[in-house]
Amino acid sequence: MNHHASLSASPPPPPRRTRAIVLLVLSVLALTGVAYVLRRPLMMSAPMCAAGRWHGCYDTFNGVVLMTLATLPVALLVAWVLARRRRGAGLASAWRLSLAEVGMVHGTVPFVWMTMMPGGGAGVVPARVSLVPLRDLVTMGPLGIVGNLLVLAALGFFAPMRFMAVASLPRILALGAGCSILIETAQYVLRLDRVSSVDDVLVNATGAVLAALASRRWWRGRRGTTGAPSDLPRPTPTPAAAGRAA
Repeated sequence: MNHHASLSASPPPPPRRTRAIVLLVLSVLALTGVAYVLRRPLMMSAPMCAAGRWHGCYDTFNGVVLMTLATLPVALLVAWVLARRRRGAGLASAWRLSLAEVGMVHGTVPFVWMTMMPGGGAGVVPARVSLVPLRDLVTMGPLGIVGNLLVLAALGFFAPMRFMAVASLPRILALGAGCSILIETAQYVLRLDRVSSVDDVLVNATGAVLAALASRRWWRGRRGTTGAPSDLPRPTPTPAAAGRAA
């Protein structure tokens, strides 16, 4: 009796909605901090972006980052609408699935866009390839390494939360490497005056794995479970089945 009393007296675990709200607030605070640190370079592109001009906004790193932060409320609104529709349909983990879908797109597309920006000699300079591992890491510098780690970080963070098929670190590594190879191949084929490097593939895939480790508590154990997937509707017992159970 004392054992059951101690169990009943222990505080209940926080609901999933509370954890989702805390995660959302922390994400917004982190993005706000990044915007504050980068406020000066971002404001350089603000007039061009406000005027809707392509040159000076969408073809610069500062402009793409600024537009990514500016469209964050729209992304959150889309996630809320998707979660509301899923909850109305009786789907479990509506917020997690919706945030994962929107996060993959909103956090990956801008970085891929920046990697596909043409250089000054695009279309003129011959395409270049570097296939020697770890040779280009020295020339990347700290800023380049951090940027490459972030290219597929959102994909690695949210993909295992949304898709059970990739909910393991080896599969996230393969997914990150495959997507990075596609990016490097596109740079080479389109002759964007960029070096298609094997080190970019390694760093991009590493960033996806590190991000997957950060979100592991939300997707660990999903693969190999015998129960129904979390994104399927919850079964509703029929009156006949309820009578037999009684």
